[in-house]
Amino acid sequence: MKIIFCKIGIPVIVALTILSSCSKSFEEVNTDPDALTSTPPTNQLANVIRNTGEQFGGDVDGFGTFAGYIVKIQYLDYMGGLKPDNNGYGNRWYACYYNNTQLKDLLEKTEAAADSYKNIRMVARIWQCYMWQYLTDGWRDVPYTEALKGSEEEGSILRSKYDKQEDIYPSVMADLKAVADEMAAGFGTDELGEGDLIYKEGGREMERWQRFCNSLRLRMAIRISGVSPVLAKSTIEEICGNPDKYPVIESNVDNCYLKWPGAAPYYEPWYKTGYVDRRIDNFGMSDIFIDHLKQTQDPRIRTVANAASDGEYRGYQNGAATIPPELSEISFIGDRYMKDAGGFTPFFKSCESYYIIAEAAMLGYSVGISAQNAYEKAVRLSMEDNGLTTADANTYLAGKGKWNNTKERIWWDMWVALFKNNFEAWALYRRTGIPSTNYPSLNSVYGDAHNDQPFRIPYPNNQYLYNKKNLDVVLANVVDYAWGQQMWWDTRTGVK
Repeated sequence: MKIIFCKIGIPVIVALTILSSCSKSFEEVNTDPDALTSTPPTNQLANVIRNTGEQFGGDVDGFGTFAGYIVKIQYLDYMGGLKPDNNGYGNRWYACYYNNTQLKDLLEKTEAAADSYKNIRMVARIWQCYMWQYLTDGWRDVPYTEALKGSEEEGSILRSKYDKQEDIYPSVMADLKAVADEMAAGFGTDELGEGDLIYKEGGREMERWQRFCNSLRLRMAIRISGVSPVLAKSTIEEICGNPDKYPVIESNVDNCYLKWPGAAPYYEPWYKTGYVDRRIDNFGMSDIFIDHLKQTQDPRIRTVANAASDGEYRGYQNGAATIPPELSEISFIGDRYMKDAGGFTPFFKSCESYYIIAEAAMLGYSVGISAQNAYEKAVRLSMEDNGLTTADANTYLAGKGKWNNTKERIWWDMWVALFKNNFEAWALYRRTGIPSTNYPSLNSVYGDAHNDQPFRIPYPNNQYLYNKKNLDVVLANVVDYAWGQQMWWDTRTGVK
């Protein structure tokens, strides 16, 4: 690859104002990092995609533990990432706003010649929407409408009001639809350049970005199906009813994966954590994940996990009081996912499209395919993505993975398939309660007041220091500031 990863000096709005430093590139390119107006838009795009992969692709435990996949088997004082604190996930908060500020700057710089930058502007808007979706699904109510405006008025940058998640969702979905319609009307003539770190290789670049755009629409629509069924139904039916106009990611060659160079300093984040930072022994597979894979005779166990020293697959309990007697008796993360320096960070898998469509069919939406066929398609795509054979998929679908006409069958299998896209698996849990065997957090300033995991990521300390007036409005009805309140789209009952 020939793109420089350069962080351009620019105000980062809402959280704080900083000047970013220039990072090294995958390979050297002659670009002046101090000349803001001359920095190519493709370099800004590369910087944002890389930053997203680093910040949101490195959660070996963290969301991996929230999702029920991974546990810490050493240093149990951290309780495997299920201990909420105000600043544990602050970098992700800042990354969302930093990335969107960079993209806003890209759009402003290219506005005067918009027709000449049509393609990169559409991709930038898609990624902005992805960042907003990530942000609100992580923290619920967040600064949105005022977040990227800025002002000469002292203090206004740090004091943006919080918008409700139920207002953010339809707005972001409308923005995605606007881009989808523009793409359907025709792409531009400009090249995205080397900054497209996801789809540059393999051809059909803009078509594949178009598929990612519509797949994000599917994701957001199914997530709100329990609270905004009209918008969810109309969105999904529009996409499925006109696949030529609104294509989605439906094959693994179009997966939205950031594939890393595999050379210093750009290692795949899990590999860096495990092998460069030499912390591989810190992490084991969760017992609920391994137990489910064994109970369902799921062949994906061979890729998501390594067998323990005795040849058995064995997980460990999150929240256990002591470490295992022998670390080697616990299965570690599979080599495909953690031992590849040039591995991948997933943002959207093709199988997710079909799990969503299967659930939509169960809800009675007109999607042009039966729930069973969509489910089986999703399973086959996931098996293929894990390097397994058609025979493996056939055996599973005829056995414990057989379609049983329930949404739970979809959700359980989707949970398995989302491995490594841990944030989305955590969202699945919060929306559906699957995996139902998931452990609650054992840490709270309120003792044993909770029977579930935190509902959201805690707001960072910066917000308590500089935006407390607006934050207090959000926290007015919240008992435990660390736990927060359920997502707007989380309709589960009996959780606290």
